[in-house]
Amino acid sequence: MSAQVRITRANARFQQWQALLGNRTKRQRAKEFLIQGVRPISLAIEFGWPVHAVLYDAERTLSGWATEMIEAAGGERVAMAPDLLRELGGKDEDVPELVVVAELPDDELSRIQVGPSFLGTVFDRPNNPGNIGTMARSLDAFGGTGLIVTGHATDPYDPRSVRASTGSLLALPVVRSPSHREVLAWVAQVRERGLPLQVVGTDENGTRDVAELDLTGPTLLVVGNETSGLSAGWRQACDIMARIPMAGSASSLNAASAATVTLYEAARQRRSGANTS
Repeated sequence: MSAQVRITRANARFQQWQALLGNRTKRQRAKEFLIQGVRPISLAIEFGWPVHAVLYDAERTLSGWATEMIEAAGGERVAMAPDLLRELGGKDEDVPELVVVAELPDDELSRIQVGPSFLGTVFDRPNNPGNIGTMARSLDAFGGTGLIVTGHATDPYDPRSVRASTGSLLALPVVRSPSHREVLAWVAQVRERGLPLQVVGTDENGTRDVAELDLTGPTLLVVGNETSGLSAGWRQACDIMARIPMAGSASSLNAASAATVTLYEAARQRRSGANTS
């Protein structure tokens, strides 16, 4: 396989990609982010993400999978020295076969399609990239169709978020929004089209157990910051505040865990409804 470009030292192009690992501003400015790992890369290609470059090990005979991904991805092909590729791969011990440089999507709420069976999640001001990835993974697993990240928050396109999602972040639309206001305006537009989209917040002091709620209709679940919970704006905006019954000494669940429990309950109700209809 012939490379369009070969990089053997830490030149300016390598440093540009290196900055995408930990610098949100650089990702925004370049409109690019890095995808690492077999499953995330496979899903990115499957779902047609625009690929700017595919970086591969210049000293390795590539597997059939890697060759297939390079052919399908399009974009520039870059053969890279193993020590440089290891750094971009995010793991100290292994040199990955591939790292993909993909295009950041626009933060337009219109990318999230809402129908009668819609199930989406808002994560308000998350500060842990792993939790964003875990929430995306749970949303994907339980039939969700969109994740919105609001406020001053960790970037969902941080490589740690993408890795934690095991690629699910690439299988559904993820949109960043400055605050709850923009999301509520979008909710109002959805309701004007006749869809009764309910907004359900989660809190340990919620007024109803989550299992008591009807989650079979179009639902937007709102989960708060890992430390401080939901903002005052979101608390006021939610149609209802739900709680997860707790036992033992724990007073609350991790934010991503709470979302997973609630998403499972929504999926359970929807399966039960389908089975009894």
